[in-house]
Amino acid sequence: MIRNISRPVRVILFPFPSFFSSLLQIQSRKQALMTSTTENNSAPISSAAPAENSSAPSYAAVVAAGNDDVDSKFGFKRPEMYQSSLAGSVHPYQRHVFLCYKSHDSWPDRLEASVEDPLPQLLAAAFKARNKDMKVKTLLTICEGREDLELTDGDVLIFPEMIKYRGLKESDVDGFIDDVLVNGKPWAAGVQEVLSGSYVFVCAHNKRDRRCGVCGPILIEKFKEEIESKNLKSQVSVTACSHVGGHKYAGNMIIFSTNAEGEIAGHWFGYVTPDDVSDLLDRHIGKGEIIERIWRGQMGGVVEKTDRVPEVKLSNGSSINHSEEKPEEKGANGSSFTCCQGATGVSCCGGGDSTVKKEQKGAANLTKWIGKWEQRDVLTTIAVVGAVTTVAVAFAYFRKSR
Repeated sequence: MIRNISRPVRVILFPFPSFFSSLLQIQSRKQALMTSTTENNSAPISSAAPAENSSAPSYAAVVAAGNDDVDSKFGFKRPEMYQSSLAGSVHPYQRHVFLCYKSHDSWPDRLEASVEDPLPQLLAAAFKARNKDMKVKTLLTICEGREDLELTDGDVLIFPEMIKYRGLKESDVDGFIDDVLVNGKPWAAGVQEVLSGSYVFVCAHNKRDRRCGVCGPILIEKFKEEIESKNLKSQVSVTACSHVGGHKYAGNMIIFSTNAEGEIAGHWFGYVTPDDVSDLLDRHIGKGEIIERIWRGQMGGVVEKTDRVPEVKLSNGSSINHSEEKPEEKGANGSSFTCCQGATGVSCCGGGDSTVKKEQKGAANLTKWIGKWEQRDVLTTIAVVGAVTTVAVAFAYFRKSR
């Protein structure tokens, strides 16, 4: 008699390799972020009003409360106002790119390094990687999208070309950089639109620097009031931007408008107060004049660094000229710099000091790679590899058990 003895086959399901597990976790986190962003975008994009969080009360609220402690420490009455020279504090560059993304009060201190914000993170990483391939020195800054200006998340503005592309996505980043910024061609996957009028970008990056968080929203509010009163809504657009360098010069702003020669110029201004807004609209934007006492420099120009500090005009007609100069910010090699205008040209820097920390290249490359994959591709790959691995292991164990 032949007894048929069948041995039980034990099937061991090994876990997926850690690499694919990481892929799944990253994709899940990315999908959660996209869902959250979609929900937030269902409401109108917030305008550049003063931040409503407790760390950045509006100027009007401070005045109404009879407490100017915030203004004296971080606002227009702080002791460092007008203590440093402005001319020459902008590094030479020829092109400025702005990515519209969320509202200024939601930006983390290092927006370009935030895993919760994949679009600016991926764009900044690709920008740094291809920076040396660009024919002109280019800066990248984040700005706030505003419904009244027809600016939404993912829109890209380019100056001095006065070009707008709509709806940049994470999967589009490499193609956009290659087409537009490296090769100087129209973006193959987008439609090029022409910008008109003047654009004012005011630094209001509160989590990057408290001074910008206090001064910026006030200046934006004042610009909106003056633009309304002067009937310039169709000619001048104003919104918040991330930190552009020179914390001590707050309020900081960049104005792109037509100069006396009819060309688009990008002028940087510092130590700007609400009292300067009317002059900037009438004289600078309206007539192409440069207001030297608050002028830092311009896109496309080289300005010699001077020791002359701004002359402060008082209401009685007299003036104050501070002779004391605070030390300039210095880089490791001793050269003057503003941390957001480094060699890579990315201006949305952050952190408590000006030292740029080295990023984990492996994690950054993995995140960039994931950004190019659709969710279905990632999940399908994981499922197939997992199934193949399980079957192979089970079969090998079965053969060994016979």
